[in-house]
Amino acid sequence: MAVLFRDFFYLDPEMDKALRGDVLVENDRIISIGKGLSVPDDGAEVVEGRGGRLLIPGFVNSHTHAAMTLLRGLGEELPLKEWLEERIWPVEAGLTAEHVYWGTRGAIIEMVSTGTTCFSDMYFEMDEVARAAVDTGARCCICRGLTGNDRKKIEEGIELFKKWDRKGNIRVMLGPHAPYTVSPETLKEIAVSAASLGAGVHFHFLEAQWELDYLKDSFGMGPALYLEKSGLLDTVSTVLAHCVWFPDEEIESLAGSPVTVVHNPSSNMKLGSGHAPLNEFIRGGIPVSLGTDGAASNNRLDLWGEMRLCSLIHKGFMKDPTVVGAREVFRMATVEGARSCGFESTGLIREGWQADLVVVDLEQPHYIGWSPENLPGFLVYAGSGSDVSGTMAAGRWLYRDGRFPGQDLHGIIKEISRCRQDLVSRFSSGR
Repeated sequence: MAVLFRDFFYLDPEMDKALRGDVLVENDRIISIGKGLSVPDDGAEVVEGRGGRLLIPGFVNSHTHAAMTLLRGLGEELPLKEWLEERIWPVEAGLTAEHVYWGTRGAIIEMVSTGTTCFSDMYFEMDEVARAAVDTGARCCICRGLTGNDRKKIEEGIELFKKWDRKGNIRVMLGPHAPYTVSPETLKEIAVSAASLGAGVHFHFLEAQWELDYLKDSFGMGPALYLEKSGLLDTVSTVLAHCVWFPDEEIESLAGSPVTVVHNPSSNMKLGSGHAPLNEFIRGGIPVSLGTDGAASNNRLDLWGEMRLCSLIHKGFMKDPTVVGAREVFRMATVEGARSCGFESTGLIREGWQADLVVVDLEQPHYIGWSPENLPGFLVYAGSGSDVSGTMAAGRWLYRDGRFPGQDLHGIIKEISRCRQDLVSRFSSGR
């Protein structure tokens, strides 16, 4: 059935200001925007805004590991290398397909309740991640995290692409983990495979400072040359998660390349890694999107928090309140994220575009003083996930007034709790 949003304000990052009117959705698309739109002859659900509700594009979590909701709180306040090697990887060794499915279901519940309609996920048992997305209606881009030099793992990533890419709301990339877990020869093979498939590549890069020395000492290269030699600048799309320690002087080498940088401010700060040179990426014309990383290192999956922190970190560090503005951050969280995940016509409020929409309640004390012109600043600096009263992906309600249509929230939480207990007990017993 169609949905008519009547008398709403609506705003996307390419609009000069918020506008007031009606938005009509049929199936998975926005089919009409204007004033005084009529209900279609075959009927529609009418959602009344009365000038106190705002429609924005759905947020995109461009880098996460969704099932790590099951690992939240493990290994707190450790440096990245110790956190991975001593706490996370040993627990992950006990993950099963069932764990990944229910951990992802839990992540989707978290994300859609705060307005995220799409997520880009690198993990294990990715068929289960795809199944969780299909079962909930969320949009996702998946890749099988690849470590080591096992050709079988590359084939798994290729088969995942052939099985799931462009099946409904799902896109697939190849997912080499990081320079310190994948050899240059294997990375080159993955890049060649991706180029031949027309697939993107999702890659952790320069999350911690020691990785710079690792590239130099192990391969005799700086970051830009490493990316060039690996073939990651020859794909249809390369998503580089983190890039905290990318040298300023090498950023211009990425201009015009297929690279999108995913900034993960909360995770990077919490792990003590630092923060990416975001303003330099922006000035260099490099596309940037936003991610939360996994719940084990953030510990939230809320893009509102990432938007606010993203802007404030760089203003404070550079001692310049004009850098990394609210509208730029809003763009990173919406249309740039959708593009990095391979979704076309997604992330803006336009006729013919995908109906990935979020309803924001503006009748809250912290929105007093908003205007159509200053609304981006209110969203980024004052807004929060609690302002979301509805989330829709491809025209389907995923969250509505505290409920998750078609989902048994109590049953989902029960299964997630069981899987968490089972996973931790496996680790404790050494199974």
